[in-house]
Amino acid sequence: MKTIALSTITMVLSLASGAALSQSTAPNDAQIAGIVTTANTVDIDAGKLAEQQSGNEQVKQFARQMVTDHTGVNKLASALVEKLKVKPEASATSKGLKDAGAASMSKLKALKGRDFDRAYIANEASYHQTVIDALDTTLIPNAKNSELKALLVKVRPAFVAHLEHAKQIQASMQ
Repeated sequence: MKTIALSTITMVLSLASGAALSQSTAPNDAQIAGIVTTANTVDIDAGKLAEQQSGNEQVKQFARQMVTDHTGVNKLASALVEKLKVKPEASATSKGLKDAGAASMSKLKALKGRDFDRAYIANEASYHQTVIDALDTTLIPNAKNSELKALLVKVRPAFVAHLEHAKQIQASMQ
């Protein structure tokens, strides 16, 4: 069975979390906004691929939910940064996420049927756990603007729900 994980994305977010905690150069609000929008975009792209490529209705429904929910988070983030007159700023973390997302998409595109479904759901479980960890250790603690911090806190439960849903689907595919 072919399986892939978003290990590169996991590594990028983990390194960002560790770097932010161990260095004095924690991400600023503009970089946090860039990381958030990039992370959501990576998941939206994977969800769109799964909607097209999966033959499993449960996986397709999950993918549709990912596209809808993460598009919603990006809209909220975009509205907030516009209100605050902050432009999302690229960082090594957001660039790493974008590059890793592209690599993962290439790997997923090469899979078919059950192999695709299992790999996609495994990716989603790993990805959402990593994003939750990054929210808890880097993004929320380093957000200086109270509205940005509040948005991150507000969307965190959705990431937890996505993780639990992915794990549930993953267990049903064993």
